[in-house]
Amino acid sequence: MRELLIASRPLSWINTAFPFAAAYLLGGGGIDLAFVLGTMFFLVPYNLAMYGINDVFDYESDLRNPRKGGVEGHLATPDQHSRILIAAVVACVPFLVYLFVIGSWLSNAVLVLSMFAVVAYSVKGLRFKEIPVLDSVTSSIHFSSPAWFGLALLGQPLDGDAWLILGAFFLWGVASQAFGAVQDVLPDREGGLKSVATAFGARATVRLATVVYLAAGVLLVLTFWPVQLAGLLALPYALNTGRFWSITDATSADAHRGWRVFLWLNYVVGFLVTMLMIWTALR
Repeated sequence: MRELLIASRPLSWINTAFPFAAAYLLGGGGIDLAFVLGTMFFLVPYNLAMYGINDVFDYESDLRNPRKGGVEGHLATPDQHSRILIAAVVACVPFLVYLFVIGSWLSNAVLVLSMFAVVAYSVKGLRFKEIPVLDSVTSSIHFSSPAWFGLALLGQPLDGDAWLILGAFFLWGVASQAFGAVQDVLPDREGGLKSVATAFGARATVRLATVVYLAAGVLLVLTFWPVQLAGLLALPYALNTGRFWSITDATSADAHRGWRVFLWLNYVVGFLVTMLMIWTALR
């Protein structure tokens, strides 16, 4: 059980459960069975599948990556691989069956897309994580699709502001994955792995991530008050990546300092977003 818990990355559970829960409640849903089971699914089983599959199929490359083996990535031994994959299936299937049964064709389509992205990112034969740009897009789907699913489950039509908010969240995910790949440029190249950062280079990728963070903020500013304030929350991310504006491939490992900031920054910004959502809901 300890191996399975570590493989699911408890530090990141909130990153997928919160978007579903927030979207479901703000979209007009209540504290019902769909909310509870959906939140539970995106809290643990979903993360066990996403990170567990990644751990199994990235094992060889993770051995060469000094970041792995802690909170930034589990290094599961080969004797644990089958157990992790089986546990991921067993944990996910009951929730998926329920969510499919209560869902519409749209919510089911979103759920299929979400789970496909989880699998396609890592498994052999697909390995979207090794296709530059598609790696960032797929990773963003991992974190933004729970919100898409929460709204689709309600079956309510989305207005322009909702699309802007979802678009901003998606861009945030794209920028975050791209920046995270910068610190691994050298080990990835040594291992023959491709990523958006190995393709564009560390400097261009950092600059791209910074611009995309700012673009996400602009989308939020185009919404309504007080959600517009959320646009300001893109600035800490842009400042964090922007300080590596002149990074080179040779010094790409320095971006690890920024990634460590990113991990705790998510909690600070998440708290502020929560407060903003409560304020918006009570107006």
